[in-house]
Amino acid sequence: MNFSSNSNTALFFSSIDEISNEIWTQLECENNLYFHRDFLKSIEINHSEINFYYIILVDNSNKPIALASIQIVDFYLDTVKTNFEDFIRKIKNLLRKLHILPNKKALKLLISGNTFVSGEHGIFITHSQDKKQVIKNLAKAILHFVNSNNSINIDAFLLKDFVNESLFITDELKNYNYHPFSVEPNMILEINEDWISFEDYLNAIKTKFRVKAKKALQLSKDIIIKEVNDHNIENKLPQMTALYKKVVNNADFNLSHFNLESYKTLKSAFGEKYILKTYELDGKIVGFMSGMINQNSLDAHFVGLDYSLNRQYAIYQRMLYDYIQIAIAKKLKTLNFGRTASEIKSSVGAKPQDLTMYLRHKKGITNKIVKLFLQYIQPSPFRQHFPFKNIKNE
Repeated sequence: MNFSSNSNTALFFSSIDEISNEIWTQLECENNLYFHRDFLKSIEINHSEINFYYIILVDNSNKPIALASIQIVDFYLDTVKTNFEDFIRKIKNLLRKLHILPNKKALKLLISGNTFVSGEHGIFITHSQDKKQVIKNLAKAILHFVNSNNSINIDAFLLKDFVNESLFITDELKNYNYHPFSVEPNMILEINEDWISFEDYLNAIKTKFRVKAKKALQLSKDIIIKEVNDHNIENKLPQMTALYKKVVNNADFNLSHFNLESYKTLKSAFGEKYILKTYELDGKIVGFMSGMINQNSLDAHFVGLDYSLNRQYAIYQRMLYDYIQIAIAKKLKTLNFGRTASEIKSSVGAKPQDLTMYLRHKKGITNKIVKLFLQYIQPSPFRQHFPFKNIKNE
């Protein structure tokens, strides 16, 4: 199935395997590992409950100029937590009485983006393109894809996660009845190029934060940190999965649950670029961390944690410092800690990077009510710390 809009044609695929080597070569997108076919394939094959699709835009000369990754998931509105729970509950009840919102039933949500990673990892546009026009054409292509496919029944569309610098482009989506709303920020630590070792980082932070770091390192000294590799991952995954579920159940918002079986193919495909470590006490896994080195950044992915031991052994705090050590050792420019736990991440030097999503309900009347609902979906406030010397509180 193809769709033409202005000077572009959209090609639709239902699997990474359907996209030719020629298209990948011409797109030149795989330097960014989130648009690498092995990364996308790993997510696809390990999440059978999600329907995956891919849109390729080509120009008049049939050269590919953009790629959009699409996932269709079952989403339960009751999983959204906000600072206005009573108000939101009343809105939900009203929508159900009007038969606009299914009673306890999942919404079919089409996501353009990466369901499991925060950041701009859903749409790739080649250089020298009119990005505003490409976004318009993708919005039209997504709508055409849903309307012309009888086997796909969508309730709403979600395009995620755009940084502030991109909003002058993505705000074009408002003209297609998408409503922007803010979500939890990515927490980003800039790695000083003068840091050669973790000691340099410690010397760069104020005394009270350095004391806190050394205390965490002392509390966690009995933890044995082990690399996860092709030889031991099978034995470790059951314990890791149990710990991951503890973290997921503690989260305010999840679009879908990540299948840790994905680690097998991710580790196999990317080797040392995919970071996977367990934290063990007396032979028992009490935590794990994962992440990916993508270009000049280390991106923290999922973690697992035994909360009952966290305070005693400073497990999570130790993970944050270990991420920093890895980023320094690899001479990277940034460390993206991702969403959640913003305050503790700011205490190690990370700063918030605002992210915006765009949502549109398929039904016009419902979409207007959605706009009202979204006004009350705001990132949780947090106390931001400024641990570095010579930097005043902003």
